[in-house]
Amino acid sequence: MLGFLGGMFGIGGGIIAIPFLALALGMEQALAQGTSLAMMVPILLLGWWRYSRHHPLDWRVSLPVGLLAVLATVLVARLATGLHPAALRTVFAAFLLLLALRTLLQQRAAAAPTAHPPRCSLRWMPLVGLLGGACMGLLGVGGGLVATPVFTGIFGQRQTVAQSLSLALVTPCSMVALLTYGSAGHVQWSVGLPMAAGGLLTVSAGVALTHRLPERRVKQAFAWMMLLTALWLLLKAVL
Repeated sequence: MLGFLGGMFGIGGGIIAIPFLALALGMEQALAQGTSLAMMVPILLLGWWRYSRHHPLDWRVSLPVGLLAVLATVLVARLATGLHPAALRTVFAAFLLLLALRTLLQQRAAAAPTAHPPRCSLRWMPLVGLLGGACMGLLGVGGGLVATPVFTGIFGQRQTVAQSLSLALVTPCSMVALLTYGSAGHVQWSVGLPMAAGGLLTVSAGVALTHRLPERRVKQAFAWMMLLTALWLLLKAVL
């Protein structure tokens, strides 16, 4: 189901898996994030390979982004594994809340993502890796969701190039984050690996379905689901 929903909403599935593991299975936040990474890494590797075949990217551009992202992931993931579970869950819920609100506000603009004139010199583009990597290290997800609009809105990249750069950022970061969370004992492999197998089998069906549905409705459903999940996480922390 998580692979299907991830394909339907165009995400890796971790942003849905983490609340499920935390709320439905009662995992602590760091364990839920680490276990979801075990599910995400194979799916991201497959997605990166497929996407790079259709949208090849210059390694001179993507390599600096990926290296800085990995560095940020290592440093921040070590910090995240030592945080109190309630604090980490609150940060994750706040991220979901901001993501949901941003998506709903974008629906009012109702414009497809397009390239804009660069607002910043392209030589600073590798620094986006620090932002995306920090997100992956702290939350286990969100690197691509943060990096893609920065690549398009600030550095004027086309959407396909921005998505390629985001995959070049997120895929190695997720592998490094998984190793860091695993070394800290925050991965339940007996749950994460079977979830990865199930996700690989169902993600294509989710992608196929979303092409048959109105894009606006799909994005609205994703935003409302994230909004309700964030409120649920926050209320549970308070209660």
